[in-house]
Amino acid sequence: MTEIPEHLLKRAEEAKAKAAAKKAGAGGGDAPAGDAPAADVPAAAASDSGIPAHLLERSRAAKERAAGGGGEGGGGVATAAPPAAAGGAVARPGGPAPVAGPAGHTQRLLTVVKSGSIQDVKATPIDKVHTWPHLLVVEFVAALLMTAFLFLFSIFVNAPLLGLANFNLTPNPSKAPWYFLGLQELLSMFHPMVAGVTIPGMGIFLLILAPYMDRNPSAKPEDRKFAISIMTIHLMFWSVLVILGSFFRGPGFNFVFPWKAGLFFDL
Repeated sequence: MTEIPEHLLKRAEEAKAKAAAKKAGAGGGDAPAGDAPAADVPAAAASDSGIPAHLLERSRAAKERAAGGGGEGGGGVATAAPPAAAGGAVARPGGPAPVAGPAGHTQRLLTVVKSGSIQDVKATPIDKVHTWPHLLVVEFVAALLMTAFLFLFSIFVNAPLLGLANFNLTPNPSKAPWYFLGLQELLSMFHPMVAGVTIPGMGIFLLILAPYMDRNPSAKPEDRKFAISIMTIHLMFWSVLVILGSFFRGPGFNFVFPWKAGLFFDL
């Protein structure tokens, strides 16, 4: 139940006191008891409350019509009005009694309802854009620019290709391309089953499980410490293997220092 503010209760008590004083001063003891609240309470409350006068007059007229509409045989003889409720509201037959606010006016209930309980305002709106055309157009333009750059670059710079292979002369050391040198480095340390299947398979499987272990919806890097740590460990592990295989492996794929034996690496 909504708590009625103290100033509204005080105003209602003052209106009731004025209505009682006016009734006592009039001395109209012959008047029916049910007529005084309908005529005096709205008039007394109109001076204090902020309710427009035409609404009070309309309410009073409706109560008078309800009280005078119960005549017998259409002779115009009005029966006694039903006794008023505690707050000044007239009970309707066949239905629940209306809830009345201070001084018996149902309009006053609007003043005690907090606006936050009837308004659903989102304080932080979420901005969303469609994938097409906002994202795909930018990606398509970026792909066109990269293709044009590679086309122009290939005209002026030749690819560093070696000569025809001679099967009678095997180069020493024989190295894989740089993007496979990490795997070749693992093959020099472990059994082919472990280096070629077990370790890469476990790494790929852990990367597949990473989105299910880290369910943080935030897109801020400072909130994604777990995901960033997993990817950093993966990149550092593979980068160290590629660097070792590229610059620290000499003839026979033996470990050498590049500043002593030189570089045995071709792009």
